Amino acid sequence: MEKYLTMGKKEDKKEKEAQASEISKEDYEDTLYKLQVELVKLQRHLIECGDKILIIMEGRDASGKDGTIKRITEHLSPRETRVVALGKPSDRDRNTWYFQRYVQYLPAAQELVLFNRSWYNRAGVEKVMGFCTDTEYEEFMGSVVEFELMLIRSGIKLLKYYLDISKPEQEKRLSQRRKDPLAQWKISALDGYALEKWDEYTLARDKMLTHTHNLITPWIIVHADNKQLTRLNVIKDILSRLDYKDKDEHLILPDPQIVSIFTASFIEEGLLAV
Repeated sequence: MEKYLTMGKKEDKKEKEAQASEISKEDYEDTLYKLQVELVKLQRHLIECGDKILIIMEGRDASGKDGTIKRITEHLSPRETRVVALGKPSDRDRNTWYFQRYVQYLPAAQELVLFNRSWYNRAGVEKVMGFCTDTEYEEFMGSVVEFELMLIRSGIKLLKYYLDISKPEQEKRLSQRRKDPLAQWKISALDGYALEKWDEYTLARDKMLTHTHNLITPWIIVHADNKQLTRLNVIKDILSRLDYKDKDEHLILPDPQIVSIFTASFIEEGLLAV
C-alpha cells in the first residue's frame, strides 16, 4: 500500500508540474521586468541599511544556475553586487582550512554576493569524483552547519537554493551546450560524468540535503526543468524572504509547486529527481 501511495504522490507532482510548465514569452518578459524592479528596490534598501546578503546556488551540471544568476544581477549595481564562481583549487587552497578559500568572498555591508556553486562542492563533485578523502568529506559534513551559523551571527543573511532537474532534462541541456558556439565556456571535463555518475550524484545530493538542512539555514528546493519558471520563482522567493521598502507582496509570491523548503519527505516520497 505504501508503495502505491508513493507512486500516487509522484504522479500528482508530475501532473501539477505539467500544468505549471508553460508560460508565454510575453508573460515571462513582463513578469521578469517587474521582478527586476523589485530587485532594484531590494538593493537600494540593503545599501541604505548596510545589509550583507549571501545567496548560494547549487545543483547538477546544466541545472540553470548561470541563467538564474544572470537574471538576478542583470540590472543591479555592479559595485555592490558580486558573483563568485571559483575554479579548480590551487595547491595552496588544498593546504589551508577548507572554508578559508570562500571567506574572502563573503559580503561586506551593502553587498549582495551570489555563489555559483560554493563550499558544497565538497559534498557533491569532490565526493563523487574522489577529489577529497573520506575524512575531509566527513569533517565538512560535520562542520558546515556551524560555519553557516557563524555567518548568520555575524550579520550575514544567507539563502541556499538547490536547483533540481531530471535526468532527461540534463541530458538535453548538455547536448545543446555542446552544439552552441556561444556556450562553449560552459563545457568542462566533468560534463561527461554528469550522466555517467547520475546515481552517485543523487546519493551525494540526498546526503547533503539531509545532513546540512536546518531551521536557520534551510535548503530551498527548486524544481528546475523549466528555465523560465525557475528564474521567475527563484527571484520571487528571494524577494519574499528579505525585507525592503515598498515591496509588491502579490507579485513576489512563488509557486510552491516549483519552490519549497526541503523536508525529509522529499527523499522518502521520491519528490526529487532520481
